Amino acid sequence: MSRGRGFLIGLLAAIIALLAAIYNATQHSSTVQRAFAAVPPDTVAHLFATTLDDENGLPQPLSQWRGKTLVVNFWATWCPPCREEMPAFSRLQRAYAANGVQFVGIALDSADSVRDFSERHPVAYPLLMGGAKGVELAGQFGNSSLSLPYTIVLDQDGAGRLLRLGPLAENELDDFLRKLTAR
Repeated sequence: MSRGRGFLIGLLAAIIALLAAIYNATQHSSTVQRAFAAVPPDTVAHLFATTLDDENGLPQPLSQWRGKTLVVNFWATWCPPCREEMPAFSRLQRAYAANGVQFVGIALDSADSVRDFSERHPVAYPLLMGGAKGVELAGQFGNSSLSLPYTIVLDQDGAGRLLRLGPLAENELDDFLRKLTAR
């Protein structure tokens, strides 16, 4: 086989593998979103029964946001897509706060890293230290692989409305929140 032909076959194989990976990722995302609807109510109750420390070490009960549309983002400072979506989440927090929307970031990271990050890149919503409880919560909401970013949206009644494994585009979340808060 000639070198040129071998190169073309290798290139074709790489393109097919890339397309298969993209297809698989989109199918996985849909599967995760469908599975979210099946999360038992006690999972949401467990979320609201949880208390996590904020970046300053002060305990913050998640129950303080019961009755709001709650956007919970599991993230880490070492995760580039996590850091990239945070400015958009801050803009949306400011835009929808009057409509009863509350964003909360649960860091699967060290408190020192989160404090350093938030000093350099302030956000408009609380950042909580997840630790083992954060890992447990992410797993209960379907993220057993602990891939980040991972975002869940609960409506004012605590019902799951959206779950996203991977980055969430600002325009998509804006559209979603606009529809959810208009009901």
